[in-house]
Order: sequence, then structure tokens, then C-alpha cells
Amino acid sequence: MKEFIETLLQAGAYKAAIIETSQIPFDKTLRDYCAMNYCGQYGKNWACPPCVGEPDELIERAKKYKYALVFQTVSELEDSFDFEGMQAASNRHAKLSETFRGIVAENTLEYLELTAGGCNICKQCAKLHDEPCRFPEKAISSLEAYCMQVSQLAEVCGMKYINGKDTVTYFGAYLYNK
Repeated sequence: MKEFIETLLQAGAYKAAIIETSQIPFDKTLRDYCAMNYCGQYGKNWACPPCVGEPDELIERAKKYKYALVFQTVSELEDSFDFEGMQAASNRHAKLSETFRGIVAENTLEYLELTAGGCNICKQCAKLHDEPCRFPEKAISSLEAYCMQVSQLAEVCGMKYINGKDTVTYFGAYLYNK
């Protein structure tokens, strides 16, 4: 699976690592931050809390996989208020994840993709109209929705959570079995 790491790095990831899921630091109290709804998606997106599931359920789902391929993208910003730059960096991260999804799907029968910020497959989530998810097989939750403590996960993977002044760092992961 080291080929996965090489492919991610060549495609634009800053760093990538494979760890066993038993090393992932989970913290159910992260759900409290989701409930504060800083991102505006709490209860409005099927792949976000509380709709995505209960913390214990999600942690158990994640632990069904043996390995986690964790990757990060790092982008330069004009300054710490460069929201356009942050959005462009988020889009680059999502594109990298989307590109890599096909490679993972070709090489593993079952996987769980998690990303920064959650699902944006649809322009507007069906949850807003109390309709079922249009693409449940493609819906992507965030690492935090699965109660993963990303700053500690970065450390476990030999990565920095913060990569310098005027940068933004996004994380993603593919959980899989060989």
C-alpha cells in the first residue's frame, strides 16, 4: 500500500501516512463542537452530525477497518483572513480526494472516505427538504464527524497540524482493509 502514499504525493498531497485504525485518537466530545454549528451544516447535511449517526456508532464503524491512509494538503494564504484562498485550498483538497477515490476503489473492496469539512457532493443537500440522501454510496463525512481528534491524528502520522503562518492545512483519510 506504499504505492497509495506515492500516488497521493505525486497528485499533490503534502504528506501521507498509513496507520492502523487502532492508533486513531477518537474523542466523542468533538460532537459538542459540531453542535455549536460554526460551519452551518449541523442538522442540515446527511453526512454531518447529528444526521450521520451517533458517536459510538461512527467510532465502531471506523474501527471495522484495519488501516487508515491519512493525507494532508497545505496551501499558502495571503494572510490569515484570506477566505478566498481557504476556499480555493479546500477545493484543491476535495479534488485530490476525488481523484484518489477511484484508485482506492480499484484496489480495495470496501473503504470509508473521510475528508475536511464534510460532504459537498450535491449543490444542496436533500436533508434541507427532508428528502433521503440522493447518493448515500458517495456521501462523505468529515473526520471530526467520526469523532477523530485530527490534531492528535496528525501527530500519530508524523505530520504537523499547523504548517506555518499564512497557510491552511486540510486532512483526509481512507479507512480500509487489505
